[in-house]
Order: sequence, then C-alpha cells, then structure tokens
Amino acid sequence: MGEVFAGRYELVDLLDEGGMGTVWRAWDLRESAYRAAKVLKQSDSASLLRFVRETSWRIDHEHVITPLGWVGEDDRVLFTMPLVRGGTAALLIKDYGRLPPLWAITLLDQLLQALAAVHAVGLVHRDVKPSNLLLEATGRDRPVLRLTDFGIAAAVDDPRLTRVGEVIGTPGYLSPEAAYGADPDPRQDLYAAGLVTLELLTGVKPGPRPEIPAELQASPLGPLLGRLLAPHPAERIGSAEQARAELATIRWWGDPGAEIEVFDHLPPLPAGWLPDGPATRPRPQPAAVSAVSAASAPGPVSPPQQAPEQPSTKPDPVLPYAPASGQVAAGPRPALAPERRRRLTGIAIAAVGLGAVCLIVALVLLLT
Repeated sequence: MGEVFAGRYELVDLLDEGGMGTVWRAWDLRESAYRAAKVLKQSDSASLLRFVRETSWRIDHEHVITPLGWVGEDDRVLFTMPLVRGGTAALLIKDYGRLPPLWAITLLDQLLQALAAVHAVGLVHRDVKPSNLLLEATGRDRPVLRLTDFGIAAAVDDPRLTRVGEVIGTPGYLSPEAAYGADPDPRQDLYAAGLVTLELLTGVKPGPRPEIPAELQASPLGPLLGRLLAPHPAERIGSAEQARAELATIRWWGDPGAEIEVFDHLPPLPAGWLPDGPATRPRPQPAAVSAVSAASAPGPVSPPQQAPEQPSTKPDPVLPYAPASGQVAAGPRPALAPERRRRLTGIAIAAVGLGAVCLIVALVLLLT
C-alpha cells in the first residue's frame, strides 16, 4: 500500500519528478477516483504572492482544466487535478508531424471555445502553446482538448503585477506586441492560437516572423489563419467567438484517413491496482484532513463522519464535444494507427502545473 497523504489521497505510483516537486497518480479515498497529484514543499512563498488572486479564477468549461482541491501535511502540500491520459498536442506533433486538416480544425475549434471561456471572465492566458493543450486518450475517436497552465495568466483590468516592458510568455508563441511587453490583451491569445494551428498543419514550430505556406494560404482555412496571425492587433480578428464563427463555415479538405491516434500515455497500474480502483484489500479510513476545495477560502475542514464509498465500477465519463457546426466536424474519422508502445512517462498529467503557485500561497496565508 502506498503512502496516504493527509488521510485522503493514496499515492499509487510516481509519474514525474522535477525541481519543484513530484507528480503522482493518486487514489482519492473520499471520491473513489484516480487523480493527478503534485506534492510540493513550501518554499520561496514571498515570490508567489503575486499569484494569490488566481485562487478565485474558476473557469467551468469542458475544454479548460481547473484544480480540484488541495491538502496540507507537515511542510508539504498536495494539490489535485483531473487525470488526463492522452498526453499533449506537442507530443501528437512529435509522433505524427503535420496533422490532417480535419484534426487541426477540430483542435482549433476546441481551443477557441476554451479561450472564449477564459476571456469571458476577463483573463488573458498568455501561454497558449502545444505543450499546454492536454488531450484525452480518445484513441481513433474525435480528439478532446483541454487548455491548462494558468500560471502566468493576467486579468485585463488589473494593475500591473510585472514591471513595465517585462516580457511574459514562451518565446516562439508570443504576439509581436507581447514580445515588446505590451499590456495583456485577449488578441495576444488569438495570435498564439494561430501559431499553434500553423504548427499542427505543418509539423514545424513557427519562427519569430511566421509565414503561412502558399498551400495553406490557398486552402479554406487560409483567410482565417491570416487574420489570426496579423502582426498588428487592430488588424487581428477581434474575439475567440468571432474566430469560431468563421471557422464554422470552413469544410475540411485533404485526406481525412491519415492514421492518427491519441493513445494512453500513462504507465500500467502497479500490482494491487485496477482501472476502477484498488484490488480486494482493506482501504485506510480517511482521517481528519486539512483539505479544502480550490474554490473555497482556506480554513479547516471537519473530518468525514463515515467510511468512503466503495469504488465505482463505471469508467470515467467521456467529455462531450459539440462542434461549431456540422461543417467543422464533417468527413470520416481518421483510422486507428498501428499498435503503439505505451509511454512510461507522466507528461499527460502536466496539467497539475495549473494553480500550483496560488495553492501554495493560500496554504502559506493559512499557516500565517
């Protein structure tokens, strides 16, 4: 049996380890479900205070990853996220290179849905890139994208938390004005969405002055891609909703039968664990914990009064997907790729980076 953290989360297997902590597949004893969990030590909290307001940025959308909760134990913090099994768009590009237009259009549509939800609450993500686009392990079915990592997101109407002219974001995915330290603007995310789409369609990361290949300029997507990548914000498309409305008029083109599969990137479960939970053995009873919902203010939580429910035998629900119109998703589905070796890394759960800093700060504030 693995370590039970704060009486609630049993650490099943280590998925990744980095400078800021460890990432685990964990079993939630209260909810009877697997979670992605990152265990951190409290350190350098003063430099994280600028992100404390992120605890209130809750975006409930099927294409956005949000934190589930956190618990504290001694000098450590564990925070949980949904366990997303299909890796990232960056891995998909690495595996297959350029993707079929049908796939690129579908992923762009879902990314625009996510950005519309983010911008609707007055935020700018500021770090839209393939490695922050998680994918559910849908196999040969329609891909399901989830935007993650709001570590450098900013509110449009907030006072500056960074120095004037300071560049925030990932080089290679910055709009021209963001590269010069401009104030956050939703159109910066739309420019990044255009860069991501260009990379999906070409298999190559765009350079500092991206050029749309002639074949893409002449394609049905060419005009919209050009407006997303307009160098001047005033010439760029105005909103994610407007971009999605234009995308709804575009039909797929090219060969939709390319062999693409979003497969499971998580390692096999260790001995004693099944897809629906632990094998037949007694489970530890949840003790009094300091767990709080990520959406609530920090404070003590009463211990549960009864033993946790037995694990459900039903699989996790598949996220629904409603395309912008029948035209966006038209055409046959890509065929199943040949059998591929499962990855033994935990990259698929990189979503736990979202909310990490603000959750640590919340705990620090609680302790002080």
